[in-house]
Amino acid sequence: MDAALLERGRNLFAQDCNFIHGAMQFDQLPAPVLPELAFAGRSNVGKSSLVNALTGQKTLARISNTPGRTQQINFFDLGQRLMLVDLPGYGYARASKKSIAEWTHLIHLYLKGRVNLRRICLLIDSRHGLKDNDRALMTELDHDAVVFQIVLTKSDKPKVVELEKTVAAITAELKKHPAAMPDVHVTSSFKKLGIEQLRADLVQLATNKPLR
Repeated sequence: MDAALLERGRNLFAQDCNFIHGAMQFDQLPAPVLPELAFAGRSNVGKSSLVNALTGQKTLARISNTPGRTQQINFFDLGQRLMLVDLPGYGYARASKKSIAEWTHLIHLYLKGRVNLRRICLLIDSRHGLKDNDRALMTELDHDAVVFQIVLTKSDKPKVVELEKTVAAITAELKKHPAAMPDVHVTSSFKKLGIEQLRADLVQLATNKPLR
């Protein structure tokens, strides 16, 4: 990848990044001022860890081994150039059925109605590959014309051969989805693998200058 683009990505994600708002209802969403980059995926796939790795902060987004801990849409202002959005996980979660239904509905409303949403990073656990609920979300994003990017997490866990098979299978499947970016990013928040490359890919989504 081009060195200048890597540097631009590094500079962007080195900006101050601060939690500004958590929304549990659609009418609680902040004003759509900045372009937004949202992180979606199954519960415990590593969304919070990836947000922390991208921004170089250890405790910006809350990390938990308990699936379903993130139960609201969390917004993080990255240098007034890009809004990072941590969505609640879907799939298994230690929460009531009512709570799960409420935040799942909120996610769908956000995906359909957020005019400044530029891209979804759809996180997939490298050890497990795509699951049915991942595919359901991909189909929904196609329908709503929301651009999404597959990001494999925890790539330090599987064997290299298994990881290569997973990447190849997902890459082939993405050809069926018009809203999908063609490339699969392979990352490990723990070992910081693929983080620089992902930053460089995402820098194009940000405004050129802080809104100050």
